[in-house]
Amino acid sequence: MSTEVVDIQTPSGTFEIRVDVRWGDMDALRHVNNVAYFRYFEEARVRLFSAMGLDAARGRYGVLAHASCDFLKPLLYPACVVVGMKLLRLGRTSAEMDCWIADADDPGAIYARGRNVLVCADGATGRPAPWTDADRKMLIRCFSA
Repeated sequence: MSTEVVDIQTPSGTFEIRVDVRWGDMDALRHVNNVAYFRYFEEARVRLFSAMGLDAARGRYGVLAHASCDFLKPLLYPACVVVGMKLLRLGRTSAEMDCWIADADDPGAIYARGRNVLVCADGATGRPAPWTDADRKMLIRCFSA
């Protein structure tokens, strides 16, 4: 993965989605299971890729290269959460994002924080591919306030 950073203005906005917590997301202790947090982050990434028009059918797709999550407080069913992402860095082939999961009714109540690194990949080779100008414009649009 290239670490070359492209000199762009990183927008100050966020990309956010709402997710309803499902009963099946709970574990035996009645907390939302840690795996579900990663699924919520995944849903946000999938919707971001869709908003960008990035998919394998068009010959390019996004690959998750890194995911981390700090679990800050228990999330209990029933709930609706906001999954947010903020673009931190846009490299030649990668994008680094700060991620969080918050209560939809109280955005100050943060359940988890994480970091994702996405890599643009060529559909034919599976190898990293540079972001196109169109990709960059869509990323900026998706993260604009």
